Amino acid sequence: MNKYSTRMKDAAKPVAGPFRQDRLEPDRDDDEIDLMELLRALWRGRWIIALTTAVAMLLAGYYVFGVAEPKFRSTVEITLEVRSKQVVDLESVISGVSTDAAALNTEIEVLLSRRVLGKLVDRLDLVEDPEFNTALNPPSVLAQVKGFVAGLVASGDGGEDSESVSKSPRDQTISVLKQMLSASVKRDTYVYTLSATTGDPVKSARIVNTLADIYIDEQIAVKFEATEQAVSWLSERVTELEAELRTKEETLKAAKAETDLISPEALQGLNLQAKDLRDRLQEMTAEAERADKAGTRLRALLETGDRAAAVEETDDAALKRLLPEVHDGDAEAARLFDQRLETLAMRAQAERARLGNQMAALQQSYERLQNRIGQQSEDLLRIQQMERETETTRTLYETFLTRLKETAVQRGLQQADSRVLSDAILGNKVEPRPALILALAMVLGMMVGAAIVLLRQFLHSTFRSAEELEAATGAPVMGQIPAMPFKARTDLIDYLQDKPTSAAAEAVRNLRTSILLSNIDAPPKVIMSVSALPGEGKTTQAVALTQNLAGLGKRVLLIEGDIRRRTLNEYFKEAPRVGLITALAGETPLRDIVFHDERLGADVLMGQKSRANAADIFSSDRFRDFITEVREAYDYVIIDTPPVLVVPDARVIGQHVDAIVFSVAWNRTYRGQVAAALREFESVNLRVTGLVLSQIDPKGMKRYGYGGKYGAYSSYGKSYYEAG
Repeated sequence: MNKYSTRMKDAAKPVAGPFRQDRLEPDRDDDEIDLMELLRALWRGRWIIALTTAVAMLLAGYYVFGVAEPKFRSTVEITLEVRSKQVVDLESVISGVSTDAAALNTEIEVLLSRRVLGKLVDRLDLVEDPEFNTALNPPSVLAQVKGFVAGLVASGDGGEDSESVSKSPRDQTISVLKQMLSASVKRDTYVYTLSATTGDPVKSARIVNTLADIYIDEQIAVKFEATEQAVSWLSERVTELEAELRTKEETLKAAKAETDLISPEALQGLNLQAKDLRDRLQEMTAEAERADKAGTRLRALLETGDRAAAVEETDDAALKRLLPEVHDGDAEAARLFDQRLETLAMRAQAERARLGNQMAALQQSYERLQNRIGQQSEDLLRIQQMERETETTRTLYETFLTRLKETAVQRGLQQADSRVLSDAILGNKVEPRPALILALAMVLGMMVGAAIVLLRQFLHSTFRSAEELEAATGAPVMGQIPAMPFKARTDLIDYLQDKPTSAAAEAVRNLRTSILLSNIDAPPKVIMSVSALPGEGKTTQAVALTQNLAGLGKRVLLIEGDIRRRTLNEYFKEAPRVGLITALAGETPLRDIVFHDERLGADVLMGQKSRANAADIFSSDRFRDFITEVREAYDYVIIDTPPVLVVPDARVIGQHVDAIVFSVAWNRTYRGQVAAALREFESVNLRVTGLVLSQIDPKGMKRYGYGGKYGAYSSYGKSYYEAG
């Protein structure tokens, strides 16, 4: 490759920093929230939020003023009598209610129990009130629909009996009444409030006052019933304990008469005596063992004839005297020595027999004493157990007898644990509350609107502003071109000529200026227009940029690099058949192949079909030489290339250009597509010079909240632009 080609490749590199792929992909580890971006998104969707808020408030107003039925609440206050005292202070016979939080909450549950509410329903005959007995009201449309659906479900059960047991009118009335009642404990007091909410203020007051009376009467009735039950049970128990006490006393008396009773002190003396006998028996056993061993040793010495060892063992004086004579060979001395040793052995055996007899007698005495101790211990324990049981029964009898007398006195003195502190008056209107409902509806509407806006922002994966595009790619946005209002592509050049001061024309001029100033030291001459996918405005941009550069009085050549699709035919109807392939063949001069379009003011080299692969054509040395040729022949060369994600042609052509202009369709090209396209360029060491946000819809920008902020289509520039 020559030096000139190397210079062209270096010039194709952008001035801006490198493309950051990670900018187009969200960082999953980054938990920070950009509050300013969040507020900007909400501000852009302010009309959606306003609309949802208005709808919510209209629905709330319709409910408040057209649907909701007024409700009236009446409240009675009941206090727990913690300072009242019984006429007779009888502890724990029938005690009052505890004053801890759990006990107070339990009393509330009792107050709202179905048993108490059932008495209220019966006393006020609420079964005949349509507000409580919904069966008296004509069925609503919703109820009819539910009944119809239930009938269908029941008929589809395969003939099985699916009829459920329905509640009685009284049970249904109690359930409805419970929903209309509420109770709570006042903080740091023994006062709990009872409220009823109905459609009639008088009815609300009557219900809570009657319920308070029933609750207090119920407390007295429960206490009286408990007292009667206690008296009856205590009477039976006292009678049983009295008979049991008499039986145990007689049994204890008979046991004492039949038993040779001994005191614990005497039993302890017998234990000491038994211990002394046990010690003596142990000593005698040791002596008997020693005598037995001595006799055994003497018999052994007598049999072995070891007279010296016998003298040492017995230490007997007679044996000591006879032993020297025996050694001298005196036979008589030897006979006397053996006779004496035999006598000593017999003595040891006799001593062992005597000790054995004494041990047997002592063992018998010890066993008799042990038996005596065991028997008297059992008798003593049995008598003591009987005495304890008798004493326990006597204590229970006396306690129950005392409680019976106290409970009998307490009958007729029962008082309720609670009293009405403040009677209920006519109920106040509590439903509906227009101000609160409208305020909540407004807040809810704003929340729903904000959720819709944020959801749309979260699901948004395209580009709607230059800021988003630059932040995502790290590459500069050189231009922002709005969608041009022409129907056929042949009308593009006429539009640019007829509307030279339109917003679109000015946007193209801005793009031209950005490209020419992208490298002041070496202004680009060969410029490539490319996009990720078809239909993103790259060809329209190339034609408009060619027309704009030609307006500067420069020699400009527009080359159709997309020889596969060949879309320039739709812009130039009278284009010749020959084109780029003929020019690359080198057999025909370039001036005879290009054609000059008067409307465009520039030369155009059309694409041309070829049997050879397009990428191979653009990779050839002939194409490189051709670019060198047109670079010298023209001031500017614009090449319209195929989409980079479709075919590799653009990456091959990009090796020979000075600037790469990448088009991104507004609100259509996805972030992943842009990332993939830029990654394709980076894979061959190419970087785009700049990005162009094309086909922008000004109305859509305003709808998304970007209008008046960016680009040549801004509402601030209306006085500068010709109406498009």
